[in-house]
Amino acid sequence: MANIIIAPGKYVQGQGELGNIGKYTQPLGDKVFVLISRGGYQRVGAQVEESFRQAGCTAHFEFFGGECCKTEIRRLQTLAEELGTTVCVGIGGGKIHDTAKALAYYTHKPLVIVPTIAGTDAPCSALSVIYTDQGVFEEYLWLPANPNVVLVDTDVVSKAPARLLVSGMGDALATYFEAQATADANASTCAGGKNTNAALVLARACYDTLLADGLKAKLAVENHVCTKAVENIIEANTYLSGIGFESGGLAAAHAIHNGFTVAPATHGMYHGEKVAFGTLVQLVLQNAELEVLEEVLDFCQSVGLPTTLAELGIQKVVPEEIRAVAEAACAPGETIHNMPMEVTPDKVYAAILAADALGRLYQ
Repeated sequence: MANIIIAPGKYVQGQGELGNIGKYTQPLGDKVFVLISRGGYQRVGAQVEESFRQAGCTAHFEFFGGECCKTEIRRLQTLAEELGTTVCVGIGGGKIHDTAKALAYYTHKPLVIVPTIAGTDAPCSALSVIYTDQGVFEEYLWLPANPNVVLVDTDVVSKAPARLLVSGMGDALATYFEAQATADANASTCAGGKNTNAALVLARACYDTLLADGLKAKLAVENHVCTKAVENIIEANTYLSGIGFESGGLAAAHAIHNGFTVAPATHGMYHGEKVAFGTLVQLVLQNAELEVLEEVLDFCQSVGLPTTLAELGIQKVVPEEIRAVAEAACAPGETIHNMPMEVTPDKVYAAILAADALGRLYQ
C-alpha cells in the first residue's frame, strides 16, 4: 500500500484575515451558502457580509441547528440546492466544520472552512464525525477531498474563551501518540494509505509546540491578547494536528473519546478534553514509560485539561458505565484497532481506571 499525505488546498492564518474571506472564496463560486451559529453571526457576520459584497458574491447565512447529524445535513442540503449554491462556507467550531464538509460533499460543491476557535483539529481534514440527533457518536464520514481553503483569523480566534483553546490543545495532544502507534502497527491512516515521514514530523512538531507554548498561550488568551505563543498554538491545534492526525493516523485516544459519548455525564465536556484523557488511557494501554506519562500529566494539569474521570464529569464511578465506554471504544471499525497490540474492552476498562488513578495521584 502507498504512503499518502493529504492537506487542504490552501491554509491562511493571520490577523484580520477574515476581512479577506470574499477574496479567497470568489474564485470557487459567487453564490455562497454560509453555515454559522447565531452567536457567530453576531460577532463576525457584518464583516463577512461586507467582504463577500466587495468580492461580488451573494451570500445566504444559515444558522446551525446544533448537532452534526444526518437530520441537520439533509435539511441544509435541501436548502442549499434550492438556493443554487455554488460554494459552501462553514464559520465556527468543529461541529459546524464537519457539517459544512458533509454539506459540500453531498452537494458536490467546493468548501471554505473558517474556524472562530482553535478548539479541534477538524478544519483541515477530509472527515466529518457524525453524531445522532442526541449527540452520541454514530460514524465517521470519510470525504474524497480536504477543504479548498482554510482561513484562520488569529484576532478572532484569540478572543474566544481560553477553555476552547485549551480543548484544542487536548485534541492536538493525541496527534503524535496516535500517529506513532499507527506507524508502529503499520496500520492505514485516514488518508487511505500508510504513514509518511512528513506526517510523523508534523505530528511531533505539534506535540513539541504544545509543550513549549501551551501554558504561555493559555495565559495570554486569558488576558485577551494574541502573542506569538498564541499564534503558534493556533497553528498547532489547527494545521499541525490536522495534517498529523489525518495522514499520521488515529488510534486509541479518539476511539476512547467516542466511547465516552455513551456516558451522559461527559456530554458537557469538549471534544479535546475527552481526547486528552483518552491520550492518557492510550499511554496506559501501551505501558508507556513513566517519564512520558509524567510529561503528559504535567502538561495537562498546567493548562487545565482533565486527567481524572471526575474532571470529565463522572463523579461516581459505576463499573457498568465504564464497561459500556470500553465496549463502545472497541466497536468494529474503530481506530483503536490501529494500536500495535490486541486491544479488548477488558483492557480498555482497566486502562481507564488506571489512568484515572494516575491522574488523582499526580493532583
